[in-house]
Amino acid sequence: MTFVSVVHWVALCFVTSPGPLTREPLPVVKYNRGCLMPTMLDVLRSIPYFAELSGQDLDRVRAFSVERSYERGDVVFLEGGPCEGLHVVESGRVRIFKTSAEGKEQVLMIAGPGQTFNEVPVFDGGPNPASAEAIDLSVLLLLPKERLLTLVRENPTLALTVTKVFAGRLRHLTRLVEDLSFRHVIGRVCKILLEHAPQEGPAGQVGPRLTQQEMAAMAGTAREIVSRALRSLEREGIVRLERGRIVILNRKALESKL
Repeated sequence: MTFVSVVHWVALCFVTSPGPLTREPLPVVKYNRGCLMPTMLDVLRSIPYFAELSGQDLDRVRAFSVERSYERGDVVFLEGGPCEGLHVVESGRVRIFKTSAEGKEQVLMIAGPGQTFNEVPVFDGGPNPASAEAIDLSVLLLLPKERLLTLVRENPTLALTVTKVFAGRLRHLTRLVEDLSFRHVIGRVCKILLEHAPQEGPAGQVGPRLTQQEMAAMAGTAREIVSRALRSLEREGIVRLERGRIVILNRKALESKL
């Protein structure tokens, strides 16, 4: 993938999409709007968008938030489809990805508890620029687009916070462009391992159920290449491959591969 093609691909993430996938979303398993209100409020309060909101405005957000549950593998929404609103992960994990015409996937991010996704179409009025799929049993909060836009129009502080968060997302995509354009595959794999392993201690385990296929989609390469990279790191004594997990044995050596 050339630098120019990667830049074009990132631009698509912000502006448009090549069209919906052929498969249909799986049905939502549970619909709930009230039984976890204290937890919902805590989650909303922890989100950067709403950090400066008054208690009254935060209660407004909670009142129009819709809670939904998804099984592992359920599709939250499809690329090219209409945007319902902003999504917040209350529990579980969701992968946000784009799919090429040939069926190749590129993971843009894996959203965990307290993280948000699909902001772009909320504010630019376009379709979903990527697809989203639950990779664990997940509970999400949906903040309907029109209700959220009304709150932003009424609250200049919230509007400024949205700008800051968008700038952070742009910085993230800029780093992704850098990785895909200039970093060798083994360097990308090392970066994924470091980002998903615990920070404490000399050794750690990559996050739950992060498969080699998921790592390949994040690194923009094939699963077989990720497997070879991991085996190479294992031969060097940097990681140990165990059933269902990857243990980092030498974090400094892993960092030196970046």
